[in-house]
Amino acid sequence: MTPTLPLAQWLDAPRTHDTPIAWLHDRTWTLGQLRFDVTQLVDILHQHDGARWALCFENSYLFIVALLATLHAGKTPVIPGHCREPLLEEQRALFDGLLSDQPLHWRGPVLVVTSPGESVVDFRPLPAIAPDAFVELFTSGSTGHPRRIVKPLTCLDREARLLADRFAGRLTGCRVVASVVPQHLYGLTFRIMLPMSLGLPLHAAMLYYAEQLAALDHQHRYAFISSPAFLKRLDVRLTPPPLAMIFSAGGKLPWPDVTQAASWTNVWPDEIYGSTETGILGWRHRQQDDVPWQPFAGIRFVAEGEAFRAISPLIPDENGLLLDDVIHFFADGAFHLAGRRGRVVKIEEKRISLCEIEQRVLELNGVRDAAALAITRHGRQAVAVLLVLDEAFRQQWQQRGSKSQELSWRRALRPWLEPVAVPRYWRIIDEIPVNSMNKRVYAQLQELFHDTP
Repeated sequence: MTPTLPLAQWLDAPRTHDTPIAWLHDRTWTLGQLRFDVTQLVDILHQHDGARWALCFENSYLFIVALLATLHAGKTPVIPGHCREPLLEEQRALFDGLLSDQPLHWRGPVLVVTSPGESVVDFRPLPAIAPDAFVELFTSGSTGHPRRIVKPLTCLDREARLLADRFAGRLTGCRVVASVVPQHLYGLTFRIMLPMSLGLPLHAAMLYYAEQLAALDHQHRYAFISSPAFLKRLDVRLTPPPLAMIFSAGGKLPWPDVTQAASWTNVWPDEIYGSTETGILGWRHRQQDDVPWQPFAGIRFVAEGEAFRAISPLIPDENGLLLDDVIHFFADGAFHLAGRRGRVVKIEEKRISLCEIEQRVLELNGVRDAAALAITRHGRQAVAVLLVLDEAFRQQWQQRGSKSQELSWRRALRPWLEPVAVPRYWRIIDEIPVNSMNKRVYAQLQELFHDTP
């Protein structure tokens, strides 16, 4: 097993004070500065009665300061999944105060966390983090109502260790940059836990554009924590950055985007399968399209009817968690993902799988991405699809005309789908919209059809 540093030992590890923790532009934060900043914030938190503090940060170094300070102060860090003031106000019952790197208007205690640049030489030991300490995350789900998920630190440490056992050799000597926020588990695990547990410097800011990725200092090698949405938007005309690894999670990464990323960076992405509830479950490294997923060590899948239950050391419940994914296993334990269970609707008394429709539509010539949903028009329910086309086929579609192309698509789908499952409404868009956690919110996708004749 690859040695990793548990979160409770991040501050008192046998590392020198000048060990780099994070950087932003020309500034580098060291372990000595981290110790000073955390100690200052622990003292401030001890002056407040509130037990639950929401972490709302853009700067991931200051996020680490707040995370460690709340835990060492005996408080509970709450990660709300966003930093939008109206929603924070709406969810104010979920926490007693806010920690942020910017002023926020909220009817309660708000502590703005800064780093004055001082360093601790003789580190004063802080109160130990409780062995049963945990972090709370909130996911919005499809309804928009926050759902509380408790992550014991022991589970977060195990997850970092599992990742290190698989990837540490390729991560050696890397700096970590990311296009995902630490406000959800993928960002928290890969952008914060993994580099801190391995002693890798991390970038304090999020990358929003391919230009920022291309502008990275070529004196270093980087591991890039990405989302599929970012990899879709790469500008291959730019100078490629010196990447050693690319991680992608949070949604499906289409094969054309895999090949484009590999062609530009000379690095084939590593894809991660999991969820906030389960933690990491599987991974794959594709250099051809149809490569199956491999489960991480210690992860088991147990059949339960037509579904599967994940049993994992990263899931606090010893009974594991029932998965919403449709999974097809091979004899050696590898598996394919075939959509989601539960996206089944009734149309004209027939049960229709929207996932199956998406899979069939994705097989149509020229289709890069697709989203199927049920909409109601004139009192009648029907299937609608949003399509993203490749450039060549989009030009052909524009020249040929939409009605002619839709008829051709319907003919191609009829051998595979029930008549009522063949999409009736079609819309071509540039990209399937996703929320901040890179998830599709189908209620929002339906709005794209509100004005469609």
